Amino acid sequence: MRTVKPKKFLGQHFLTDLDIARRIADTIDASPGLPVLEVGPGMGVMTQFLMQKPRLLKVVELDFESVEYLRRTWPQMEDNIIEDDFLKMHLDRTFDGQPFVLTGNYPYNISSQIFFKMLDNKDRIPCCTGMIQKEVADRICARPGTKAYGILSVLIQAWYTPEYLFTVEPNVFNPPPKVRSAVIRLTRNDTHALECDEALFRRVVKTTFNQRRKTLRNNIRPLINELSQSSGNADFIEKSAALLADPLFNLRPEQLSLEQFVGLTNSVSRLME
Repeated sequence: MRTVKPKKFLGQHFLTDLDIARRIADTIDASPGLPVLEVGPGMGVMTQFLMQKPRLLKVVELDFESVEYLRRTWPQMEDNIIEDDFLKMHLDRTFDGQPFVLTGNYPYNISSQIFFKMLDNKDRIPCCTGMIQKEVADRICARPGTKAYGILSVLIQAWYTPEYLFTVEPNVFNPPPKVRSAVIRLTRNDTHALECDEALFRRVVKTTFNQRRKTLRNNIRPLINELSQSSGNADFIEKSAALLADPLFNLRPEQLSLEQFVGLTNSVSRLME
């Protein structure tokens, strides 16, 4: 049977090691009973093991050649193969609004975007597993005060508990990527709401990590200047100067805990009052 040629523009690196594929598929067992959505199945090396699980499985694939291969190889999956761009899907319709597990050997060129979409749908994705670049996995799992700690660390850990499960070497892919890979699992934590404006929280986190070597004071000024133009608050300049005088702003963003980012968000929010 004709195989699928990996396409560089889609970030495709097809896993060839069946044992690793089985191990990745088994990561969903931590959330039994829930339906599963696999992103980027390619030629179905993981799909064949996911199909053995006693639960509903759907796969979403953008590459038409891979979709044709999946339909020929596993005709029993015909009704559950979605030919679409995961990043553009309405996930509330995928399983009629039911919660589901997200998994896959994620395309490396959009892995961060996949996790941001997961966060946008966190109430219907209680568990996310899969394989990504090791560097991204390290960032997701990083703790405050470490070099890898950054935007993904803070935003994901606000809502999920990450587990770094195992490392995967380049030689088990076709073509081999230039980086090592890692398999992770993210499990929804007990947080139902942050004690701050959640949209502003995301803006604060992204803004403060714009230039990691700079202090919070220098990184957050552009956001404060932007807010000042729309606030209409006569005391804004005085209040913002007092805020930026706080010793907290001498720190760099990677030194702040999640709780401190929540507090920082509330401090910025009070400038608008």
